[in-house]
Amino acid sequence: MHLVRVKICGVTTPAEARFAADCGADALGLNFYPKSSRFITSDQATRIVRELPPFTAAVGVFVEADDIDVVATAARFGLRGVQTYTADPPRTDFHPAAHIPAFRVNDASSLATIRDFVAATLSAGRPPAAVLVDSFVAGEIGGTGHVAPWELLAGFDPGVPLILAGGLTPENVGDAIRAVRPWGVDVASGVEASPGRKDRGKVRAFVQAVRAAAAELAAENRVSG
Repeated sequence: MHLVRVKICGVTTPAEARFAADCGADALGLNFYPKSSRFITSDQATRIVRELPPFTAAVGVFVEADDIDVVATAARFGLRGVQTYTADPPRTDFHPAAHIPAFRVNDASSLATIRDFVAATLSAGRPPAAVLVDSFVAGEIGGTGHVAPWELLAGFDPGVPLILAGGLTPENVGDAIRAVRPWGVDVASGVEASPGRKDRGKVRAFVQAVRAAAAELAAENRVSG
């Protein structure tokens, strides 16, 4: 089966986290960026992580954070992954947390930046586990609701798994998967009732739409194979 992983980003309560996990989300994003409407405190993070079932990954989201602070936060909360928004390759190894650098994409030069980043981390012996591609909105970092340029990303191979974010919703994620063929998808605002508050119906519908699109691709692959 063509598997597409699902990350529900910006959960802010244990109940949201548990519900998303029960719907089948593979990972949940915990936002440690203080300027975000989805920012959570250390106490909130502790309560959320304790609520997660054993096979659901907690991923921390960091913006221009010091590498040492990222490592410390990952260790404190047992994060399975760290998603970082920064222009520079890491100066340290985030292992055992998987590193997922995030990039805002708006043109072909953005793709070149991603390739250069991956090449630099490979040379340093610290390749990312995946890269996340998000939409570019001036002055904003993620969760904007703006759709990433799928036509630009179709066929793009950064050399590591690709996670697609940017304006995904239950209504359009199937089209996004068919266009880009990502390893995984990431959603925040597209499943919210208001900034920082998830809509249960949208969360359930999003996961179901991803699974349906993945099954469709798997069927196509069987026919073509």
